[in-house]
Amino acid sequence: MTIQRRQILTAAGAMLVLSDGMLRMAKAQPAPEADPATRHADPRIRAAGHAIRAPNPHNRQPWLVQLAGADRVLLRCDLDRRLPETDPFDRQIVIGLGGFLELYRMALAQEGIGADIALFPEGLPGRRLDQRPIAAITLRPGAGMRDPLFAAVPTRRSAKQPYDMARVPDPAPLAAALADPKRFGFTTDPARVAALRDIAQEGFRVEAGTPHTLQESVDLFRLGRAEMAANPDGIGIGGPQVEEMVARGQLTRAAFMDRNGQAFGMMMQSTLSVIAASPCFVWTTTPGNGRVAQLEAGRDWLRLDLAANAAGLGIQPLSQTLQEFPEMEPLHEAIRRATGVASGERLQMFGRLGHPASPGIRTALRWPAESRILRG
Repeated sequence: MTIQRRQILTAAGAMLVLSDGMLRMAKAQPAPEADPATRHADPRIRAAGHAIRAPNPHNRQPWLVQLAGADRVLLRCDLDRRLPETDPFDRQIVIGLGGFLELYRMALAQEGIGADIALFPEGLPGRRLDQRPIAAITLRPGAGMRDPLFAAVPTRRSAKQPYDMARVPDPAPLAAALADPKRFGFTTDPARVAALRDIAQEGFRVEAGTPHTLQESVDLFRLGRAEMAANPDGIGIGGPQVEEMVARGQLTRAAFMDRNGQAFGMMMQSTLSVIAASPCFVWTTTPGNGRVAQLEAGRDWLRLDLAANAAGLGIQPLSQTLQEFPEMEPLHEAIRRATGVASGERLQMFGRLGHPASPGIRTALRWPAESRILRG
């Protein structure tokens, strides 16, 4: 075994692969400090300091919060943070914005502030998002009711690691977290779990095996501490071994793009092994696939994520098979059939659920909330 291969194997052993096909250390970390914006005098900015923790595709953090007047905000999409290759119609980006919107509402409610939310107040976008706002939010002091799920926000994370196959979770109680429990589905049946596991693994193979979608992910890799600090979004790849390999020029974006190379091979091996360690799969649906439905799907997933974390469970979205680039299309019908989603309903989110086999990741890269605030 060459020295370089041994180093790659050692580094891979200290890392896990994210649902987007990216690496992150599995070492347990403390809960992150609260964003400084949570202590701001303006409750609109305080709420943004909490809402930036919302899960979102490829960790693009596409939200912009525009302050309007004294008691109103407009939620907009940063159009430069879309994912044109894996998300060509911005469906997943809208879902991420829906999660942010729900967490923003919850943060206001925690302070007793209600929120009147008007979705797409200047009209619906077409096939792609545009500059028009996603939502207009008007604050109503004294009208908010605290949500018990908010207590799970500080330690919320997507647990991208193997789950204990000997401990099968009971997902049924999680349905209560959704606005409509009928939009939640799951299975722990071994035969169905095996079938869904195969489809999920094939979805990752397709995403990683398609040059333009792989390139989109690799472009978002943040290799080592310096890159993660300079650009706290996308896919962070860190750890002592990684730092050494980056310094030596052995771990590069080009290495991950080489589908015959060792870095790519270890990424594939690690991801597929994580998906294999899944005793349960969960999913959410909407009646149709309009933009409002996509926002609702994001709010549902945020609440499902918080409920799972509050219950001590790990949850990880596996969105590859739901992506809408042409090479993935054959898997759309396969996963719809395997989940039993009725004709006319849209399968919006799909993921794995279980008891993490080891302490999970507690941090994620995030831009400061102040960097996502627009004034005037």
